[in-house]
Amino acid sequence: MPFRKIIMVFGRVTAFAICSCLLSGSLVIRAQQPKGGPPTAEQIVEGAILIAGNGYGRAVLNQIRRNGIERGRSTRMMQDGRSEEARYELRFVRGDKSEKDKVRLDNKTAQTEYSLIYGAGRIFGIINGSPFTPRAEASADFIAQQAHSIEALLRYKENESKLSSAGKDKHQGIDVYVIDLTDTANRKTRYFISAKTFRVLWLEYEETPPGATTPIKYTKRFYDYRIAQSTQVPYRTVLLEDGKQTLETRILTVTYGVKMEDSLFQNPEAASSAGNP
Repeated sequence: MPFRKIIMVFGRVTAFAICSCLLSGSLVIRAQQPKGGPPTAEQIVEGAILIAGNGYGRAVLNQIRRNGIERGRSTRMMQDGRSEEARYELRFVRGDKSEKDKVRLDNKTAQTEYSLIYGAGRIFGIINGSPFTPRAEASADFIAQQAHSIEALLRYKENESKLSSAGKDKHQGIDVYVIDLTDTANRKTRYFISAKTFRVLWLEYEETPPGATTPIKYTKRFYDYRIAQSTQVPYRTVLLEDGKQTLETRILTVTYGVKMEDSLFQNPEAASSAGNP
C-alpha cells in the first residue's frame, strides 16, 4: 500500500477513535442522568475518566499508568522579571492511594541540578549525591503539584476524595462542568471540564505559602492533549498565581510501564545504612 494511502487510512482510524471516545463520554452521562435533571458530579467525572482512558476508562488507566517516566522542559518566571529554563525528568510508581505513591523529580537548570523525592510519606532532596531537606516552600509546592492535579481527579475513588457539582458554566464561549474535589487532607480543588470533550481544561485552588498570611489563588490550564499509550495527556500546562503566569511546562516524551529500581526513591543515607549494618 502506498505511504500516502497508509497515512490517510491511519488518519481516518484515529479520527474515528477520537469521535468514539467523545460519544462514549456523552452516552455515559445520558445513560446515568436522572430524567429531567442535571448530571451528578460523579457521573461527570466518570465521563472524564472514560475519555482519559481513550474510551476505556479505569481499565486502561490502571493498567498502563502504574508507573512511568515523563521528560520535558519548564520555564519559570522569576520575581525580577527574568525567566529560568529547566529540563526535568519525572518518575513515578503508583500505590493503592496517592499517599502511597513514589515520585522523583530531577530538575536541571543552567545553575544547578537537584532531585526532589516523595516516598513513605516524606519529602527529601538530593544534590551532588547527598541528601538535603528542601525549603518549606519547595516541599509545599511539590506536594501541591500532586494534590491539585488531573490525576487527583481521575483517582478520586481510590483516594476516597469527595466530589460535588458547582453546576454548568460558560467561559469564553465554552460550556464547562464545574466540579469541586475535597481530599482526605481537606485540600480543595475546583475543576472545569469541557461539556463537549470531557477533558479537564483547567483547575483552580487556593493555598497560603509557608510563612505567608494571605492565600494565593492558583490556576492550572491544560493544552495540547495527545494520545500517549492509549491514554490522553495534556502536553502543555500553564500555572498562574493570582492571575499572573509563573510556570509553563511542556512534555517532550512520556513512557508508561517502565520498570524502576526502588533505590531511585530511597534516601542515599538510609540505603547506605541498610547495606552496612
